[in-house]
Amino acid sequence: MRVLIAPDSYGDTLTAVQAAAAIATGWNRTRPHDQFTIAPQSDGGPGFVTVLAERLGERRRQRVAGPLDDDVDADWVFDPASATAYLGCAEACGLAQLGGPPTPQTALAADSKGVGQLIAAALGAGATRVVVGLGGSASTDGGRGLIDELGGLDVARQRLAGVELVAASDVEYPLLGPWGAARVFGPQKGADAETVVTLEQRLSDWAAELDAAAGRQVSAEPGAGAAGGIGAALLALGGQRESGAAIIAEHTGLADDLAAADVVVTGEGQLDEQSLHGKVVGALAAAARARQIPVLVLAGQVGLDGFTQRSAGITAAYAIADYAGSVRLALVDAANQLMGLASEAAAQLGNSGRTRYL
Repeated sequence: MRVLIAPDSYGDTLTAVQAAAAIATGWNRTRPHDQFTIAPQSDGGPGFVTVLAERLGERRRQRVAGPLDDDVDADWVFDPASATAYLGCAEACGLAQLGGPPTPQTALAADSKGVGQLIAAALGAGATRVVVGLGGSASTDGGRGLIDELGGLDVARQRLAGVELVAASDVEYPLLGPWGAARVFGPQKGADAETVVTLEQRLSDWAAELDAAAGRQVSAEPGAGAAGGIGAALLALGGQRESGAAIIAEHTGLADDLAAADVVVTGEGQLDEQSLHGKVVGALAAAARARQIPVLVLAGQVGLDGFTQRSAGITAAYAIADYAGSVRLALVDAANQLMGLASEAAAQLGNSGRTRYL
């Protein structure tokens, strides 16, 4: 059997590369004669730079401002053939850079200055195309820190006037409102109800400046709410939104890998409704469904019922937390637990045909 292993990252627990290795190792224990294609994926969030570094360009490292007070080392990729820089906001202002669990205080204090410093480094290297992977940020500053680092709105727009700027994200939400950056993602970044209100007001004031600079209501456009509103900042600077998952899929040759597969194994930290709206798992399941290829999802936790899974093209979904017996063990021993879960899932497969394995 030809098995395509194409997971996203598992939050801050496992990178997509680490997850793919764990799945392959566990699967091989049970089905050593299967043929593997290893193709870690990303939708623009954590792992975006790591996945691309495996396939193209030069990995570079820049010391930049982290989401709080301390500086951090952020990796990025430069492809000299196309003069394209690939940056990940999670590298500079990601939740993993907080140094501890998110709190209401960090939700208010975290900013995107480091992302602006990465963009400046890319420009200094001669990049004429800058692709910024959005996702996994600890900040909800609407990209104000990023823009301040580039000299303010007017100066930043001038600096990027001759550059193709891409906001790589599959998040469809606007900057403000019930589906905006603060209300949807703020609680994931430590914000309590009072903090969400404060963040929303702060973003509302900033949105007026972004819209005025862009000459249109960029704050209401799909993707503006990505990465705590960094999406809106990039749109205001002349950027265009592209699918982060599609960018990764193109560079990893995912279409060819999918065409050759008998079964797809993917995964992420939390399989829920958001997974079906632009995330790697949802996009991969839809593409596989069109080819009648079964898809197995190995997630940290599963929050979708069976009917919704099947409607999305997911044949079966397994939770690491259920296999491990607790969320805590699933987190602290993630690689080993994912290996075990992959081995168990592989044991449930048969060899009766291309489209019926479970």
